[in-house]
Amino acid sequence: MAESDAPFDRWHKRYPKPGDIPCKCGTKKNPLYPSADHGRGQQWQARYTDPNGKGRRPAFDTWEAARDHLDEVRVQIRNGSWVDPDLGNETVEFYAKEFLERRRKKNKNKNTTDTYDTHIRVHIIPFLGKYIARTLRRKHSMALVDYLIDQPTVGGVYGVQIFKTWRILVNYMIDEDVPLPANVVSRIELPEVEGRVKVSLSAEQVNRLAAAMREVEPRFEVFVWIAACAGLREGEAIGLRKTSVDWSEGLLYIEEQRQGGKSAKLKTKASAATLPVDAFLIDKLRKHIERFPQFASVSHRAEGDRRRRGWVPPPDEGLIVTNRYGRPVSGRDFNEKWRAAVRLAGLPPETRFHDLKHFYTSQLGASGQHDPKTVQALSRHARFAETWETYAHPPRAVEGVAVTTFSGLFTPLDPSREQAA
Repeated sequence: MAESDAPFDRWHKRYPKPGDIPCKCGTKKNPLYPSADHGRGQQWQARYTDPNGKGRRPAFDTWEAARDHLDEVRVQIRNGSWVDPDLGNETVEFYAKEFLERRRKKNKNKNTTDTYDTHIRVHIIPFLGKYIARTLRRKHSMALVDYLIDQPTVGGVYGVQIFKTWRILVNYMIDEDVPLPANVVSRIELPEVEGRVKVSLSAEQVNRLAAAMREVEPRFEVFVWIAACAGLREGEAIGLRKTSVDWSEGLLYIEEQRQGGKSAKLKTKASAATLPVDAFLIDKLRKHIERFPQFASVSHRAEGDRRRRGWVPPPDEGLIVTNRYGRPVSGRDFNEKWRAAVRLAGLPPETRFHDLKHFYTSQLGASGQHDPKTVQALSRHARFAETWETYAHPPRAVEGVAVTTFSGLFTPLDPSREQAA
């Protein structure tokens, strides 16, 4: 504590010099001599040294208020409850940018960080960015919800997602010792939203979807089979390499995914696994590689144009699927082709690539060949207690399991058309 146990009078000199003229504040018996701050601002300072060794000098209008503050601080320092009054004096925008920067430095999931960035930059900062963090109250969170509801471009589901990002940001500020009330984001009434309708695909619909993708973009047809017969997510399928397949044993080594055309770590630790897959899928992968080399063939004229432009082919990263220019498939390009294939196959417009993973899980369970725990492991939904990081490949999802569920499940829609392809 230790500077003074009594408030300090900043308006009057403690040690006047000879020749100083007293002011009207004092009396004949107790004259007071004005300082350079006389009459400017609050008169009384509560001077103390905080637990961090920093001198504090908050000012007050009255002697009593300064004394009460000193008494309060003395108790807080003694019992360890003192809070730095400078914490939280930055704006919400400052903490939001710091939050995103730290996520990127820690190499957190890029897609998730990009989603937070969009929510914060487009919606949260324009509405709450200029507020001082420590002044936030529950009413600000309620006002944010009302603001999002009024935005024509923000639907109910999207608005709820933005509020969840706001809640994560508030918790980050609390972790940074910003003194906020406990109910800043609690019990906020959000708009009622209907959950996304899950599309349950049949084998015949998956067959139609693969045929439609074959017409839209033949190189991408194998993605349908990878998801339907191995349960891979979009980024995992795009990032699947030729070296990730054990062709003789019928295994897929799930080790990475692709985000923004670049290699990225998997969504969770449980996503890393060595999956036994059906011979049906291995055959589809082998035929795809035989049919589609890294670079699509071009005409003699186009080849000459490339040479004149000094075209340099991209490096071969060993990916099973590339675009026609030999580069990794971008998520935007694939999603555009996916929506076109969904329409062509006559499937519900809300059909997602992830619905193929649901199909994979449901077919494994319905086959009667695997117990529920095995299906859970094959679907990589379990949280593994440990992983074999020292081995060349992640641990096999299930030891001693052979998957034959999909071999007799799919039949070509038109044998002659399949033969032509």
